[in-house]
Amino acid sequence: MFRKLTEAGITIDAPEEEKISAKLPVFYNPVMKLNRDISVLLLKAVETPDSGIQVCDLLAGTGIRSIRFLAELEKKIKSITINDCSEKAAEIIKKNLETNKDKTQKANPQAEISITNSEASTMLLQSAGFDYIDIDPFGTPNPFLDAAIRRLARDGTLAVTATDTSALAGTFPKVCMRKYWAVPDRGPLKHEFGVRILIRKVQLVASQYEKALIPIYSYSKEHYMRVFFRCRKGKAEVDKVVKQHSLFNDAGPLWLGRLWDPGLAERMYLLVEKLGYETEGKFLRTIKDESRIDAVGFHDIHNLCKRNRIEVPAFAPVFERIIAEGYPVSRTHFSDFGVRSKISEEDLVEIVQSVANSK
Repeated sequence: MFRKLTEAGITIDAPEEEKISAKLPVFYNPVMKLNRDISVLLLKAVETPDSGIQVCDLLAGTGIRSIRFLAELEKKIKSITINDCSEKAAEIIKKNLETNKDKTQKANPQAEISITNSEASTMLLQSAGFDYIDIDPFGTPNPFLDAAIRRLARDGTLAVTATDTSALAGTFPKVCMRKYWAVPDRGPLKHEFGVRILIRKVQLVASQYEKALIPIYSYSKEHYMRVFFRCRKGKAEVDKVVKQHSLFNDAGPLWLGRLWDPGLAERMYLLVEKLGYETEGKFLRTIKDESRIDAVGFHDIHNLCKRNRIEVPAFAPVFERIIAEGYPVSRTHFSDFGVRSKISEEDLVEIVQSVANSK
């Protein structure tokens, strides 16, 4: 059974199922609206050629992501390939495109639209390549990485989602080692380290093709982790990337470089209010703030207080004291109790203790 749904002004037919699973006749997850919102924001905020970009929506399901790209990325789409291995999905995609034809043609009248019904890697390898490839699977992205990276253009953008967070965040360390070649963290930093482990895995696959994939926007939310990479070609660029892989505490190896391009994070946040994405403002503002601080990991205040037997203080005066000591500081989207700053744990304990005692 299918029903009519509306997302960001786009009306689609989607399966009428209470439980989201890979067994859906055509995959659609309403929880992933934020995922799709951020994809639109990023492509609006990055520089693209005047002639537009060639896009591949690899695992399209209902086609909602592609239709939103066509409707919202005004004159940015040169061509878009909307692929799903399900014949039923291909039928629904055609129907959903027709339903929203007025909006997509108004925004991107020149766009060439191809609907393909193929196994994802086969479709990629038979293509001439793309400027933007979106891998958004149910589970691990591993099966699609090699082909996607091989067909990613110079200066292109690769978007990778992983929904197997139980492995990346430490619940199943043996699975993480098998799939991502790293030991996960099981403490307060587990989601950030999971993202960094995912980044390293993607970068290693790319390195064998002399492609350096630089994270430009990364986050963890709900049941998934998501990273956008910009592609740079050349042995020297790859060597720079690999040098930033190492252990951190007992976790890894993982990526120790930046998770965000601060300028891009700023531009994306400024677009939120303009586009009317009401629920994303706080989330993107937090990422914008933490993107300015080049630090691996963060301090979990609740964990720090528990280990040092300190009563948990209010965050505002702690932030004021950290700034007074000359350190930039922000919250982190990875944890409600996290503080991202380059201040040492020893100095932070003194500040927290002092603020707690002054109550």
